[in-house]
Amino acid sequence: MMGDNMFGNTMWAGHWLWMLVIAIVVVIPAWRICQRTGYPGWMGVLILIPIVNLVLLYFIAFADWPADKTGDRNG
Repeated sequence: MMGDNMFGNTMWAGHWLWMLVIAIVVVIPAWRICQRTGYPGWMGVLILIPIVNLVLLYFIAFADWPADKTGDRNG
């Protein structure tokens, strides 16, 4: 048996480090995409929230981009 710990060894200290690395790897591109489309970069953080991330992707894909209207492309 696993003993008294019902989670076993799944919550090792490196787990949180990997979660941070994955979050950074995902948020940075989402932040840049939001900036380049003319939306605030902080919207890229929404990519970490389940279901909201799908809504964000559909919003970016089908909305009129402010950058297209002004001709401003940050990149």
